[in-house]
Parts: sequence; structure tokens; C-alpha cells
Amino acid sequence: MGVPKKRTSSMRRDRRRAANFKLGGVNVIKCPKCKEPVLPHRVCPSCGTYKGESITEPA
Repeated sequence: MGVPKKRTSSMRRDRRRAANFKLGGVNVIKCPKCKEPVLPHRVCPSCGTYKGESITEPA
């Protein structure tokens, strides 16, 4: 198993880890029935619909 000869500098380490923080924001869409913001592929928490069908009772 390979072992590093030299210590990794903090700049190199932080530059490598910085790639994980370039993620975008959460994708939010509007519910077609009540126009409230909702995550895609989820039941709307305010009206309880998914793909135009009533799934749960509204909260």
C-alpha cells in the first residue's frame, strides 16, 4: 500500500475539499394546483396532490 512521502499542505487539502462545496441550490417548483413551492417528485404538503391526483388530506 502506498504511503505519502511528504505531508499534504493545508492549501492542497483545502483546494481538493472545496470541490464539494460547489453544489447548487435546491430545485423548487410550484404546485400546479395551489401554486405553493414544493420539491419535485413529492406530494404537495399544502394541498396533498401529486401529478394531479389527491393523495393525502390537506394539512
